[in-house]
Amino acid sequence: MLRKISLAFLSALIFQAQPVSAQITGGQQVFQFMTLSPSARITALGGAQIAVKDDDLAFAAANPAALNPQMDGMLTFQHNFFLTDIQHGYVAYAQHVPKLGFTFHGGLQYMNYGDINQADEYGTVIGKVKASETAFTVGGARPLTDRISLGLNVRLGLSTLDTYKASALAADAGLMYADTASRFIAAVVVRNAGAQLSSYNEVREDLPFDLQIGISKQLRYLPFRLSIIAHHLQQWNIRHNDPNLQDDGILQLGDTQSSTGGGNNAVDNFFRHLVFNGEFLLGRNESFRIRVGYNHLRKKELSVRNYRSLAGFSGGIGIRISRFRIDLGYAAYHLAGGVVHLGIGTRLKDFF
Repeated sequence: MLRKISLAFLSALIFQAQPVSAQITGGQQVFQFMTLSPSARITALGGAQIAVKDDDLAFAAANPAALNPQMDGMLTFQHNFFLTDIQHGYVAYAQHVPKLGFTFHGGLQYMNYGDINQADEYGTVIGKVKASETAFTVGGARPLTDRISLGLNVRLGLSTLDTYKASALAADAGLMYADTASRFIAAVVVRNAGAQLSSYNEVREDLPFDLQIGISKQLRYLPFRLSIIAHHLQQWNIRHNDPNLQDDGILQLGDTQSSTGGGNNAVDNFFRHLVFNGEFLLGRNESFRIRVGYNHLRKKELSVRNYRSLAGFSGGIGIRISRFRIDLGYAAYHLAGGVVHLGIGTRLKDFF
């Protein structure tokens, strides 16, 4: 019965999504900060990871079905030194309730855009403008079977841009299949399904809805986990047709190009939906980890023609020291720079 209810709920959220006619994914919705990577680990893995189930609480922000009893008492602090002086972060805590069979979590995501000059019609600076956004998340998950778990997040977003304010209510729903014997995980997530409660200027806009599917496989004879995450599956064509870039259809991995053509456009569009990442799990109890990721959509949208860059690539490390997990992630966005993400997690119950 629970399985039928969960599948029906996921289907309802998917079909509630409003159709999107534009061919680009960015700049079309409000509260875009809710799509940013919540943790240093996810940043290092290309900005998307929904198919891992361990004691890392930050994964619950990306897929609520990742919540599990291993996260009981976990507290995580994540801070992202974003572009220019923009600051972004995430704080969360989880608690397992054995009597109910649920694991719950609560989190706070924040975005501070720094001081922005306020100018009159003549360009004279007359003051500063404050801009910030915040999202409060609560969620829970429980196993449906030994291998399948269902999770749900509810998120309240608040935004302040000078004198303008807006709010929104969104939900995430996730379903995860985890086979511990074969070390294989598959997951489907509906993210940010919802609507604005209040708008900036009486104009209602869409939230950044996203349908994702992910798989991960840890190799048997090598301490390495390989994952593929597919995103924006509710909208197939996500290429931006820029008339100034006639060869924008070229599939470009790194700095290798192939000739342009209609077939290449379709292949390029296919790979824009995918994020590839890998994680080396080294040491006793996997206490040291090396991570790499590649986001093809980011590579194509943020590369500069005729200039080589690492846009779309990411990497990082994670280390467990005593009672603390420390993660560092870096993602290259553009020739102008990238983002550095730092995270620290611990289990509060270890101190009491």
